[in-house]
Amino acid sequence: MIAPLSVSFRAGRHFLQIPGPSNVPDRILRAMNRATIDHRGPEFARLGAECLEGMKTIFRTEDNGHVFIYPAGGTGAWEASIVNTLNTGDRVLMFETGHFATLWRRIAEKFGLNVDFVKGDWRHGISAATVEAKLRDDPSHAIKAVMCVHTETSTGITSNIAEVRRAMDAVHHPALLMVDAVSSLATCAFRQKEWGVDVAIAASQKGLMLPPGLGFNAVSAKALGASQHARMPRSYWSWDDMLAFNDKGFFPYTPATGLLYGLRESIRMLVHEEGLAHVFQRHQRLAEAAREAVGAWGLELLAEDPREFSSVVTAVMLPGGCDEAEFRRVVLNNFDLSLGAGLGRLAGKVFRIGHLGDFNDLMLCGTLCGVEMGLAKFGLPPKESGVVAAMAVLAKVPSAVASGAA
Repeated sequence: MIAPLSVSFRAGRHFLQIPGPSNVPDRILRAMNRATIDHRGPEFARLGAECLEGMKTIFRTEDNGHVFIYPAGGTGAWEASIVNTLNTGDRVLMFETGHFATLWRRIAEKFGLNVDFVKGDWRHGISAATVEAKLRDDPSHAIKAVMCVHTETSTGITSNIAEVRRAMDAVHHPALLMVDAVSSLATCAFRQKEWGVDVAIAASQKGLMLPPGLGFNAVSAKALGASQHARMPRSYWSWDDMLAFNDKGFFPYTPATGLLYGLRESIRMLVHEEGLAHVFQRHQRLAEAAREAVGAWGLELLAEDPREFSSVVTAVMLPGGCDEAEFRRVVLNNFDLSLGAGLGRLAGKVFRIGHLGDFNDLMLCGTLCGVEMGLAKFGLPPKESGVVAAMAVLAKVPSAVASGAA
C-alpha cells in the first residue's frame, strides 16, 4: 500500500465565506493594478471626483450632503463620526445589538461621551418603541446623538433604520442619527436622505468588494452644521480639511490611490452595470436560500425575527457542547472553506456564513456543500440536505441573469 503524500499545495480557489472582508473580483484587482500617479494632478482629480460622486449615489445622500473618504478602516470612520460632531461629556443613545455595537460603544466612551447603552439579547434588532420612549424622557434634549448599527455582522440581524427615524420624529427630538452601515452598504437598501440619517459610516471591504483600507462618512447638511460646534481635537479626521480639497477631487493628505481605482470600478459595476436594485435583490435571494439550508440541517438561526434577517450573513447556532471554533477548523482543513467565527458572547457557540459582495448561485451552493460535508465530519450529520433545500429556493426565484433580465 502506497502511503499518502504530504501535500502543501491545494488545488482550486480558497472559499472565503466570512462576512467581510469579502471576495475581491478579478476585475477590481486588475483596476487596482496600475502605476502610481500624481495625487495633485488632473488625472487624479477626475478619479477623486468620480469616486466622491459615485459614493453619494450608493449612500443615497441628500443634494447638499457630502461623502468623505479616508485611508482607514471602519473603526477610523467611527472615530471620524464622533470627533466631528460631538463634545466630550455629550450624552448619546446606543443599542446592544451585537459585538460591533459594543465596540462602537467602547470607542465612544474613550472619547468621553456619556453613553446610554440599551441592553439587548443579540437575537433582535433595535426597538423603535424603545427609541421613542428614551427620547420622550429627554425633554431637555441632553441626548445629542442616536447611534445605531444597521446590519450587525456578528448576529446576522438588520435593524429598521426608517422606523428609528420615525420614532425620533414622533417626539420632535433634534439628536443626530448616526448609523453604522459597514455591512449594509451596497448589500441591502440604504437611503440616507429618505431615512434622515445624519452620519452614515461604512468601509470598503464588504458590499463594495474591495480590500480593507477605505473608510467613509456620508454626512447630512445638519451634521455639517453640528461639526462647526464640535470641539474635540481632530486633524486627520477633520471634515473641514476634507471639504477644502474634495471640491476639486483632491484630498488633504496622500490618498490610497490604488484603492480609489478599485472603488471607481466597483461603482461602475454596482451602479451603472448591475444596478443597485438588482444588487439588493441578489443578496436577499441568496440569503433566503442560505437560511433554508440551515433549517434543513436541523440547526437554529441566531436571529429570531424574520423581519430582521440579514442579507449579508447568516449566523447559525450549534447545539450545546459543540465548539464552533473546532467546527470551523474541520471545515477549513478538509474543504479549504473559511467561515465566520462567533464573536464576543457568541464565541464558541455560533458560526457565520457570509454571502455578500461578489457572490452568485454556484458560489453559495459550493459554500453550503462545504458546510454540509463539514457537519458530517464534525459528528453532527444534517437531518436533510441543506444544499438541496437551497437549490429549491434558487430555482423558485431565478436570478436576473437566469431570467434574461438586463
